[in-house]
Amino acid sequence: MAITRALDSNRNQIHKGHIRMLKLNRILKAIFSEKYRWHLLSLSPLIAFLFIFTLLPISNVVLMSFFNVEWSHGASVWEFVGFSNYKDLPGNRFYIPGIINTIIFAVIAVIFQMIIGFFLALMVSKITRGRVIFITVFLLPILIPPIVIGSIWKLMYGFDFGVINQITALFGIFPKDWLGSKELALMSVIIVDIWHWTPFVFLLLLAGIETLPEDVYEAATVDGVSQWNQVKHITLPLLMSTLIVTMIFRIVVAFKVFDEIYLLTSGGPGTATEVLSFSIYRTFFNEDRVGMGSAMSIGALFLVSILTVMAILLSRRRTEWKNA
Repeated sequence: MAITRALDSNRNQIHKGHIRMLKLNRILKAIFSEKYRWHLLSLSPLIAFLFIFTLLPISNVVLMSFFNVEWSHGASVWEFVGFSNYKDLPGNRFYIPGIINTIIFAVIAVIFQMIIGFFLALMVSKITRGRVIFITVFLLPILIPPIVIGSIWKLMYGFDFGVINQITALFGIFPKDWLGSKELALMSVIIVDIWHWTPFVFLLLLAGIETLPEDVYEAATVDGVSQWNQVKHITLPLLMSTLIVTMIFRIVVAFKVFDEIYLLTSGGPGTATEVLSFSIYRTFFNEDRVGMGSAMSIGALFLVSILTVMAILLSRRRTEWKNA
């Protein structure tokens, strides 16, 4: 009896293996058919580009994160340390403050950029004359090189002769060290980022608003719907896909912020403006700890990937609710 059961079990396993082989054979035939061969050939340049410039660098960073890399006599010396670099991340004096400050930075900056950019796009879309002038003026901040932006705002935030302190002095407010105060430094950099990137949000949302059907607004106007209710019940729902894509893009870019921090505060005072990108830069180039910097990079990549996936899933969930 036991022998019979063993034989039956063996036959079932062979049958399942045979079915899997047939499925695999069918898939391979489909892939290597003339139709799919052409698809693969047409995509091969893109695949090669992605492999060389994305997958290989990421794989190299992942590999380096398991090693302690030092330089001796002009050559790199790799010492395998396993997960030690990852275990040391919580104890790193820059990494955890960098994560916290990056999250605060991204959340506040993106929220204000989305709100201001949306209302600017809404107002400009109503303008019939001189629209090009307004668009040009609003786009100026993203046309200025980052080094120039850093110099301008560093002068404006200056304690002794900065324009901002001179303006606040007119209202009887004492001068403040905007970039040297632990309480004000991060918010001061966030204001610069909002000023810098709001035009980008404005441009994308204006393009989205321009594509919305006008007959819907005409019908709403005939029905006596107020401007605010049109924005709330027509513009926002129709523009939601553009809003989500813009928000995802801005969150990813905000998590990679480096220019403003490097040019204005260099992560100071203390760790008040320390962010992930600057922590990784400091570890790689100032401390020359390649393995630790690689582990920090993978941690940052993992965090950004999670946030991006969550945003995409929320977008899909909202679409499913809308279609239900």
